[in-house]
Amino acid sequence: MLINLLPDFLAVLDAADHEAAYRQYREAHRPILDAYWRNYVLDPDSPHAGEIVASALGADRGDLQTLSASVDLVRIAEEAIARAEELLQIDRPTDTYLMVGLGGANAGELVVGGRGVAFICLEHFTGRVNPETYGMGLAPDLIPLWIGHELAHTVRYTSPGSASDMRRLVAELGGHYDYWSTGSRATLRELLVNEGLAVHAAQAIAPGFDAADYFGYPRRQYNRLREMEAFLRRIVEPELERSGLGLRLRYLSGGMSPSARLVGGRVLPERSGYYLGYRMTEALVAERGIAAALRAPAADFQAAEDVARGIQTA
Repeated sequence: MLINLLPDFLAVLDAADHEAAYRQYREAHRPILDAYWRNYVLDPDSPHAGEIVASALGADRGDLQTLSASVDLVRIAEEAIARAEELLQIDRPTDTYLMVGLGGANAGELVVGGRGVAFICLEHFTGRVNPETYGMGLAPDLIPLWIGHELAHTVRYTSPGSASDMRRLVAELGGHYDYWSTGSRATLRELLVNEGLAVHAAQAIAPGFDAADYFGYPRRQYNRLREMEAFLRRIVEPELERSGLGLRLRYLSGGMSPSARLVGGRVLPERSGYYLGYRMTEALVAERGIAAALRAPAADFQAAEDVARGIQTA
C-alpha cells in the first residue's frame, strides 16, 4: 500500500502554530514516525529532538513545494511498487511511505508490528541541494530505484520463505526492525548480503541508471571501489562471521570518521559494504533470480560464488 504523507507535512507548514501542528501530525502517524526517528535520527522524546523539529519546520521548503506541484510522485511510486511486487514476489502486507524526513537517510526500511515498511524522504529528491534541510539534491526519477531497494529489505525481513538471519532477528524483536540491535547481532556477512541484494533488486526494478546511482555513490567513488575490490575482499574475509555494531558502521554507514574506516593500513571509502555485498551476491542472483536470492540464507551466497569460480569442495 502507498501512503503519501507529503500533503500532511505541507499542511503542518501552513498552520499558524507549526509546532502544535507537528505534534498532531506525529500523533496521527506515531508508529511509523517514531520508528523512523529511533532507527534513523534519535529518540524522539529526547531533549535534542525539539531542536531538530524546530529546524525542520523553519527551513525553506520552496524546493519541496515545487517538487510536489510539478512531479506526479504518486504515479511514480505506484508504478515502482507494482514492478517490485511482481519481480520480488512480495508475499506479505507491505507499505511504502512518501514522507519528509528530519535530516537522516534519503530512504530506509522498517518493520512495524510484523508489517514491512519502505519509506522515501522526499526532501532529498527535489533535484536541488538544500543545506537547511540537508537535502541531497537527487533527481526525482531516482525514487523508483530506492523504492525497489527498500522493498527488497522488507522481503528479506518478513517473507515466510525467507531463511535469512535478518528475518529471525526481526521476529525475536516481536516483529519490529531495530537498526542498532540487528547491527549488533547479525554477522557482517548477513549485513553485506542484505545490502548487496537490495542493490540487485533496485537494478531489476528501475533499470537504466548509471551503475554508481544504485549504490548512492559519486561516480568517482564507485570507480575507486572497483579498483580496490581485491583489497576489500581480502581485508573483509576474516570479519565476515563476526558481529558487532562497529562493523556495520564501518562498512555500511555514512558519516564515519576516516579513523573508524581504517583497515589494513588504508581508509575504506564510505559505505564500501554496499559494493562488497553486491559482488558477494552476484553469483546466486544470476543462478536463482532476485526473488529467490532475497530469501536465501547468507551461507548460500558463498557456495554460489565458489561454484562460479570453479572451486571444488569435498
